[in-house]
Amino acid sequence: MEWTQLILEKLQRWGQAAIKMLPNLALAIVIFLVFYLLAKLARNLVYKLSCRLSHKQALSNLFAGVTYFIIFAIGLFTALEVLKLDKAVSSLLAGAGIIGLALGFAFQDLTSNFISGIYITFRKPFDTGHVIETNGFTGTVENIQFRSTTMRTSDGQHLIIPNKDIFQKPIINHSLTTERKIELHLLIPFAKDPAPALDDIVKTAMGVVNQLKSGSVRKPPEVWFENIEGNSLKLMVSLWISNQTDVSFNKSRHQLISKLLDALRQKQLLP
Repeated sequence: MEWTQLILEKLQRWGQAAIKMLPNLALAIVIFLVFYLLAKLARNLVYKLSCRLSHKQALSNLFAGVTYFIIFAIGLFTALEVLKLDKAVSSLLAGAGIIGLALGFAFQDLTSNFISGIYITFRKPFDTGHVIETNGFTGTVENIQFRSTTMRTSDGQHLIIPNKDIFQKPIINHSLTTERKIELHLLIPFAKDPAPALDDIVKTAMGVVNQLKSGSVRKPPEVWFENIEGNSLKLMVSLWISNQTDVSFNKSRHQLISKLLDALRQKQLLP
């Protein structure tokens, strides 16, 4: 019958084409396997080298994964070219582009956090163990990932901030700030002579500096008249301290306020 003859002829042509393609198919398989093994080898080498240079496991995994994907993709497209599947290669590239564009729009925040995480890892505005202040929160950095950064606040809260928010907002790294200034504002009534009080204030501030053993800080305390408010003089007391730990500032300010209150009460400048 004619339809059986057509089927047989079609199968015969396919068989002939398959036989002609056997060398190309064998070569394509060899190329694919070689690039696959090369991609695995390159991934391991890049991971070890990156670990030695950056000491960041997440960053090393990223570099190793990108290297593996690039080499594997080159091998796949080369094998398809050998098989003369040009249209398939073009379709794969076009499909990958469309999918990538769609995913980019769908996961804008995730992409932004990922890119911000890479920036933070490379530029290192802060590192694990640093005390930072950002987005209205202050805490110790416990973990830096590509999507988010984990902090532990002073009251023990476990805080996770997206890297995009850290990247776009100001950051204060208290661990990199070796010195910090305490400023206090006092009111002294006109009825009392402020001159003796000024000497006591300076001596009290110096005593706080010596007691804190503020390291390399050698700036003396300063006392200034700022303004006249009603029946009182407004004073500003500034004191530089060593910012070695996350509690140095609060501890030093507490001690300075306590000792100033005692000194002013002894001079009867406070009730």
